[in-house]
Amino acid sequence: MNERDIKVSNSYNPDKMTVLLLLLCFTFLQTATAKGSEAVIECTPELMKVTIPMDGDRQVAYLDQIKDYKPCRPEFNGKVATFILDLQDPHKCGVTRVLNKISGSRTFYHNILIEGLNGNREAISVRCVLSGKHHNLTKRDSRAFPFDFDEPNVLNITRYEEGKAPEPVLGAIVKQNGKQVSGEISVSPGTPLSMEIFLNNESASVYGLLVNYMHVTDTGKQQETIILNGCSVDPYLFENFVTTDGDTLTAKFRAFKFPDTTYVQFKGTVTVCLNECQGVQCSNGMIGYGRKRRSIENSESNKLYEVALTTFIKVDYANGESREAEDVLNLLKNLKIANQRLGDHDGTPATVAEQTQDNKLVLHPQIYETIRGGSSAAKYSALLTLLCFVITTTILK
Repeated sequence: MNERDIKVSNSYNPDKMTVLLLLLCFTFLQTATAKGSEAVIECTPELMKVTIPMDGDRQVAYLDQIKDYKPCRPEFNGKVATFILDLQDPHKCGVTRVLNKISGSRTFYHNILIEGLNGNREAISVRCVLSGKHHNLTKRDSRAFPFDFDEPNVLNITRYEEGKAPEPVLGAIVKQNGKQVSGEISVSPGTPLSMEIFLNNESASVYGLLVNYMHVTDTGKQQETIILNGCSVDPYLFENFVTTDGDTLTAKFRAFKFPDTTYVQFKGTVTVCLNECQGVQCSNGMIGYGRKRRSIENSESNKLYEVALTTFIKVDYANGESREAEDVLNLLKNLKIANQRLGDHDGTPATVAEQTQDNKLVLHPQIYETIRGGSSAAKYSALLTLLCFVITTTILK
């Protein structure tokens, strides 16, 4: 190779910085294209409509925790996915509703996950805020200034401070052996699980939590109460919520299922208090974090928000499961009996009391049959239910 060839070859050697910049630009364009366009959110008092362009490398879009739950899947029209979320019945698809008890405003939110072609996931937080119908006005006594009052012409303001507490953001998850379980993975009936209800990091330093009510449903017509006024209806099946810091509530329970579906939906009503919430002394000697009737006047003033939240799990039988499934079915029957016996006299539906015309609670005869002939687990649950019945009857007298 002569000198002229060497010069020509060197003249076509690209600069390394130019190549690097081109690669960075290409990567940036690819990443921006892969993410796709922004979602559009429309809010009305009845529904939240979320429209997501499925461009870029977007393949699948679904609501957090319920990827395979058919009633809450989006509608697809070409390259557009549309979620219609019912705000009149937020539990239906797991929408969280936050009611400001002072202003009356309501905030609805959910998380939508989008999976890309390469397995990457994109999270979109969707939110609607509806103002309250009525604004509370506080009237104060006015006093006249004294005659010798002299206002200075110049005010020297050296410092001005304003603080605003964040609106609480709550989450609810179910765990098995410390790992999250959602409506996407099935667990077997009888599996020990735990439910956690928690505040996000920004809210945790300001607020505390308590669970007033919790219902379990088959996402259809069957619904049973498991937490009433902060205490468990059947502690053997679902324990009381406990806490160490007031920001995270945890309750242990055993997985159970309804006969006609693999999905189990938990619908909770949670109160958010300033600083911390007062616990409840439940009948089994445990402290539950819910409303205590005798302490309403003392603890009601720091209750700022009421939150309706939902979580789903998927429960199904595996091969060879029969004895455990039978025990869990008996536990669910006992829960139904407890819901027939116990009554809530605060105006909520009497899903928890069977009453005669003279307003007396009647113990269901099936509870005696369970104690006599049921399995050990079912007997224990029935005895706890019987004890709860006796205590409730005594209080009502």
